[in-house]
Amino acid sequence: MATRTPRVLLRALNTLTGIAAAFILLLQTGCSSVFFYPDNVTYVTPDRLNLEYEDVFLNTPDGETLHGWWLPATSEPRGSVYFLHGNAQNISSHIMNVAWLPERRYNVFLIDYRGYGRSTGAPDIEGTLHDAETGLRWLVEQPEVKSQPLFLLGQSLGGALGTALASEWVKRGQQPPLDGVILDGTFNGFRAIAREKLGEFWLTWPLQVPLSLTITDEYEPYERIGDISPVPVMVIHSVRDGIIPFHHGEQLYEAAEEPKKFLRTDTGHGSTFMIPGYKEEVLGFMGQP
Repeated sequence: MATRTPRVLLRALNTLTGIAAAFILLLQTGCSSVFFYPDNVTYVTPDRLNLEYEDVFLNTPDGETLHGWWLPATSEPRGSVYFLHGNAQNISSHIMNVAWLPERRYNVFLIDYRGYGRSTGAPDIEGTLHDAETGLRWLVEQPEVKSQPLFLLGQSLGGALGTALASEWVKRGQQPPLDGVILDGTFNGFRAIAREKLGEFWLTWPLQVPLSLTITDEYEPYERIGDISPVPVMVIHSVRDGIIPFHHGEQLYEAAEEPKKFLRTDTGHGSTFMIPGYKEEVLGFMGQP
């Protein structure tokens, strides 16, 4: 693969130097660069959380190698959860969002997109969509997954990728079918959130429209979420989300078809599963009494 330009995080920059650097990079790479901020730091491994796990390495069709973790349920599994994380850091910093599920009898598989953690390459929207599909195709081939309910859980950027993946999975009649899709703190459109974030800074404000138009509009979550039906969808969004404003969750839920459920929360971005009651809501959605 050709070397790709490093990407920048969709987040507030609090120094003039940082804003200027981001501005220059946006001009060089186009606005899709604002969606990715990977690193290769290992923050925590599953064994430090007393979880059994297996390292999984997958080859993508375009020559990258993805790293993931398989976390088996601690007892007879009720099903499996495929987790797609947000835009920063890597799976070792996001694992706490799903570390509680094996004890609740769910297998979990989580991957790093290209350029994140121990995965090769550099991320872009098309590439990470391919990575998300590569991970799901590996997961459904595991014997312990085929006969059990299967759920997709996407958080923030991972929810946007998961929406596109799930809609295609349903439209193509892929097997095994998904039993539910859970979107936590997800934006309603790649272009929309990029425009909002660019509009927050004086240096990028004049270019928010032309730069956002450099992003492909083929995978907009608000356009794809309706295609997930008849698979149930749960949209989770916090009224205190300082990264992805609450109206994104409301608009995604409105665009979804039945069956659907909306969980209004009151935590910071990416902090849903710190609250036991929210965990129980998600388990209820997945059919656990």
